[in-house]
Amino acid sequence: MGSEIIPLLFGGFLFLLFIGAPITVALGVSTLITFLFLGENPIKFVQIAFTSVGSFPLMALPAFILAGALMEASGLSRRLINVAESFAGPFTGGMSAATVMACLFFGAISGSGPATTAAVGMLMIPAMIDRGYSKGFASAITASSGGLGIVIPPSIPLIIFGIAALGMPPPPEAVEEFGQFQTVSIPKLFIAGFMPAFLIAGSLLLMNYVLAKKNNYTGSTEGWSLRHMWCEMYRGFWALMAPVVILGGIYSGYFTPTEAAIVAIFYTLIVGAFIYRELSWSSLFGALETTTWLTGRVLLIMFTATVFGRLLVENQVPAVIAQGMLSFTDNIYVIWTLVILFLLFVGMFMETLATILILVPVMLPVAYSVGIDPIHFGVVMVCTLGIGFQTPPLGENLFIASGISKISIEEISLRALPFAFINTIAIFIIAFFPEISLWLPRVFGY
Repeated sequence: MGSEIIPLLFGGFLFLLFIGAPITVALGVSTLITFLFLGENPIKFVQIAFTSVGSFPLMALPAFILAGALMEASGLSRRLINVAESFAGPFTGGMSAATVMACLFFGAISGSGPATTAAVGMLMIPAMIDRGYSKGFASAITASSGGLGIVIPPSIPLIIFGIAALGMPPPPEAVEEFGQFQTVSIPKLFIAGFMPAFLIAGSLLLMNYVLAKKNNYTGSTEGWSLRHMWCEMYRGFWALMAPVVILGGIYSGYFTPTEAAIVAIFYTLIVGAFIYRELSWSSLFGALETTTWLTGRVLLIMFTATVFGRLLVENQVPAVIAQGMLSFTDNIYVIWTLVILFLLFVGMFMETLATILILVPVMLPVAYSVGIDPIHFGVVMVCTLGIGFQTPPLGENLFIASGISKISIEEISLRALPFAFINTIAIFIIAFFPEISLWLPRVFGY
């Protein structure tokens, strides 16, 4: 039955996308039609959708979104950017390098690519343009660096991957051939994503230096000022402590990612209201409104994508696809290449969270079949989909950067290509060398 429903399920989904239906509608309608074709009771559709949002780890999703919104509203993000800018100094491409580091810091609280791009871009894109950077380059480096928001933990897509993968045990034949696989947990995914995030950030800094050298984007003439750096670090101390408190608590085992998200909210509220005193009632309500809109959008996708994925698993569609791929090759490096290229292509057209929920039931069995660790696979999948934020036609970060700089999507996309290329090389390195992802969790006793 699995092979029979593939044309109906995927054909209906792609047709609805082609005629312009929202992805939630395309997922829901194609799944419901397939349910009726199989003679299933439609009430099962509703039951699966309802239980999909009842998991405890999922509570971290709106909490981290709110923490990121509060961070911007209470002045923490601006202080982080000021610290990063103070370290730029006379370094070639220093301002754009500071943008990369600011995205890394802000992503460690927001967990969102578009939120990171918006928060950092609002301050750094005008600042880079004032320093002589072209609008296209300033927008491209910001849009590319914004993707770090979903790689550096705590990452919302890693949370979604963890939830999707928890209900998918490895096939018995894979366990028999490769031994027992480690279980998937969100803290483990967070720790595993730490080193790959810095590798991708390093690749962006390398490409930034090459392009800045070519375009003669020099740093300030005053040189580095230790006093200026110290003053900015002093002013931004509580902002700098936010990632330390959140990630330190998770990595040390003091609290779970869900609890860490709640801690992040209270920490930001206290710092914004009583220390920096910039959090007003209007900005608080604005942050709540942003959180409600983003969370509702994500949950709608989760409703339909979870049912879509459950239908695939129950009808053994992943097994059919895995068997087809393995009949082509069983070389793990060829499999990785096919997976990464496929994810790069899909990431250009589909929203990241929906892609994870749809493809995890399909691709994780393939990974198990060739002995790929599920934690390693999850990190590579999220890193690869992060490039989709900077590639058209969907590229959410491109639209945000375009709105800030007031230049065309096409120009930013062209300037972002070198960064997408160097990111892709970094992802292949992460995929081919599993220890980059798996060493740190082992150090922490996972």
